Amino acid sequence: MKRLLQLTVFSLLVSATMALPALDRTKVAEDANDVAPLMIGQSAPDIILFSSDGTPFKLREKIAQKPTVLLFYRGGWCPFCNAQLSQIQDVEDELTDMGYQLLAISPDTPTALQKTSKDKELSYELISDYQLKATTQFGLAFHISEDYNSKVKSIGGKTARLAGDDKSTLPVPAVYIFDTEGMIQFQYANPNYKVRIKPELLLTAARLALEE
Repeated sequence: MKRLLQLTVFSLLVSATMALPALDRTKVAEDANDVAPLMIGQSAPDIILFSSDGTPFKLREKIAQKPTVLLFYRGGWCPFCNAQLSQIQDVEDELTDMGYQLLAISPDTPTALQKTSKDKELSYELISDYQLKATTQFGLAFHISEDYNSKVKSIGGKTARLAGDDKSTLPVPAVYIFDTEGMIQFQYANPNYKVRIKPELLLTAARLALEE
């Protein structure tokens, strides 16, 4: 209980102010400021995503293997995301030494993930959420305008759409820390995609999450 309280206070100190959670987190928000992310004390959804080689990836089974740092990013086309992926790479050894595994999820296809991993020289695992299951069930999904979608395409990016939806969807960038029971020990989500959690703050949260 003490550890959970510490992490809750810590999360409130470093997180952006978010809207009150909606009852249906799977509903796609019309603005990044209106998303309702899963919070500390809640559990990871039991969903199947895809590894960078295209094979099915069972999220809950993976999280059950060891404590997990889970990163949501918009795509390999986003320079702010690529900068964060590199920053996480820089602290991977410290997180691994603590006993963590690192996972990064985006709507990119497996093929795009392979390119990102190679270009950024990443040693941790990138996961494809091109069907937007994780993005929606974590409460991070929001619609983007056609103008913004055109800008993404102009820099070689590609966004995803839910079946039957006429608008493209992106995740609000976020970082979660899970225990092996799949419970969220720490959460940071910021609707301003230009602002990401600092590596030193992530390391502090990771250490707190392991304290009994």
